[in-house]
Amino acid sequence: MAIEEPSFKVISKSGTFELRQYAPMLVAETVVDGDMDDAGSLGFRRIADYIFGNNQVQTGGNSSKIAMTAPVTMEPQSQKIAMTAPVALVPAETMAASKQWRVHFVMPSQYTMQTIPQPKNPDVRLREIPGKLFAVNSFTGFNTVSRIQARTDELNAWIGQKNRKALGPAQLARYDPPWTLPMFRRNEVMVEVEEIK
Repeated sequence: MAIEEPSFKVISKSGTFELRQYAPMLVAETVVDGDMDDAGSLGFRRIADYIFGNNQVQTGGNSSKIAMTAPVTMEPQSQKIAMTAPVALVPAETMAASKQWRVHFVMPSQYTMQTIPQPKNPDVRLREIPGKLFAVNSFTGFNTVSRIQARTDELNAWIGQKNRKALGPAQLARYDPPWTLPMFRRNEVMVEVEEIK
């Protein structure tokens, strides 16, 4: 049985790069501290626990299993630092330097905020994301920090060549389980970009 993936339309393609218009989506997410590998593992376990039944159906006290989707996405989080006035956000860190991550799964499209089971773990939350435009760089193999940063740098250069403006940090999207042979692993670095009107 095929695993559901987020719905998108390819606007343009050039080699490993694509410009994609994503449809609105519902995600289950958690924020975790640590390096990329540790945070990815802990974030995955938290959300997997939610979709495998640590939840409560909104119409009653039962739990419900939610179908697995792909990809699992990670995004480095900015650190808040106090200023004299106002409180500001430091620009998002690189993948290598980040010590805090947002990990999310896109929920199956059959659910809405009104119908999806609610997480019992307060560290997992549900969020609706509006449709967005993303630049994407696809690659195979292992997800080392240096490889991901290199793919991010390539993507940012491509975004500049296309005269687009990045609207956030790069996200790492992983589509395959860890036992998948490296040459068959599907990975993407994604950056939200400004729509040109």
